[in-house]
Amino acid sequence: MKRALPVLVLSAAALVPLWRYEPSTGTASGGTAEAAPAGTPSAAASPGAAGSTVVAGSTVPTEKGDVQVQVTFEGDRITAVTMLRAPDHPQTANAVPKLVAETLRAQSAAIDTVSGATVTSDGYRESLQAALDARGL
Repeated sequence: MKRALPVLVLSAAALVPLWRYEPSTGTASGGTAEAAPAGTPSAAASPGAAGSTVVAGSTVPTEKGDVQVQVTFEGDRITAVTMLRAPDHPQTANAVPKLVAETLRAQSAAIDTVSGATVTSDGYRESLQAALDARGL
């Protein structure tokens, strides 16, 4: 009986963090750019550094969170891809560098899905294609 009270108190204390836990709301990671409405690419491409053009793809809602990319072009060549919105998920953090590298190599949205991050890969490709379409490529 002497152990019952400490066990009960410690059990309740262990449950407090679970009661206070608030899951991620899929907010943007790595940027504070204001997003376009879901499903629409940015209307106007903005000029970036000397001779480059920056185009944001559409915001793609996924079951893990919103995905949105921003593509930097020099002429018709993709020179950089930045994630404006990404799910707050470990697989996403591992997948993004692979997706960006594959995009720079392929110079299109015809890229492979990253194993373990299928949902993010699909959203990435859709947002990337919207940016390419907005650029006219």
